[in-house]
Amino acid sequence: MTDRAAARAAKSALAARLSGDPGVVGIGLSRRESGYVVKVDLADAAVAPRVPGDVDGVRVVTEVIGVVRPL
Repeated sequence: MTDRAAARAAKSALAARLSGDPGVVGIGLSRRESGYVVKVDLADAAVAPRVPGDVDGVRVVTEVIGVVRPL
């Protein structure tokens, strides 16, 4: 089970790694049965191969939500 502190550290590391990638529209934490995971929101599925499956032992999940535009 991954605790919140470990997930936050992994999120920071992943955000630094993926910063500037236009296909990544958001990075956050999500709670699952196994504890916390890092959730990466993507503009399209083509970006998914660039996102690792885990960071420092913390699972990373992706979801395609589309392009985010201001209202």
